Amino acid sequence: MKSPEPQLSSSPISGVSMRAIPASARIYELLRERIVGGEMLPGAPVSEKELAERYGVSRTPIREALLRLADERLIDIFPQRGTFVSHISVEALRDGMVIREALERVAVRHAAAKVTDADISELRLILDRQQASEQASDWAGFHAEDEEFHRRIAILSGHPNLWRVARQEKVQVDRCRVLHLPISGRREMVMGEHRAILAGLAARDPNAADRAMAEHLGNVLPGLDELLRARPDYFDADVRTTSEGEPAAVPLRTVRHKDRPTR
Repeated sequence: MKSPEPQLSSSPISGVSMRAIPASARIYELLRERIVGGEMLPGAPVSEKELAERYGVSRTPIREALLRLADERLIDIFPQRGTFVSHISVEALRDGMVIREALERVAVRHAAAKVTDADISELRLILDRQQASEQASDWAGFHAEDEEFHRRIAILSGHPNLWRVARQEKVQVDRCRVLHLPISGRREMVMGEHRAILAGLAARDPNAADRAMAEHLGNVLPGLDELLRARPDYFDADVRTTSEGEPAAVPLRTVRHKDRPTR
């Protein structure tokens, strides 16, 4: 799923002008979007020099951005060997799903207790834009409005930091979600689940909103086993398999963090 690359000087990040934040943070967001969106593929080399030329900055903000991405397990930095886009960690993916569910179910319950008519109208507009993106086969736009819907619920809960934590912890989940978007019927199912969440919020019913959110998040990543078999090259070496289900031969890889042992 690819979309036109935003300009470094003006693209919004969560509603904030990119001019208002440091270059390293802007580049971090741009690279994060490209990795999660599948433009930068797992295992692809990452060149500080090429990125500095692409974004018109020195290597310092590039290096700072890459270190942040390494902390999120999106980038592997191998001393003396190079820097690469990380493979998807199934362990982190599963942890992220649990953390996301815990945080977002709390958020939607709190939001249902205090949401206003104006808030409901705003959420409807987000879903209208998501529907338009679906009809236009704009998967990048669809995913962006999906994120905005959940982010807005966290804000309405009165605990916006819930989304900040959830967004960071679910990043491996998001990489897989993008791979599922082309599946027939997938986007329509997501829209239906979002409407059910909105209905619970509009009724000011925390229990109904919670149930709808739980059902939605339970369906966020369907068919993980099938995805592992279909795209083993996207995942960490310890879970890659051949089509017959036997361990695949893969190159030896080190880990991304200096405080973790080499495998």
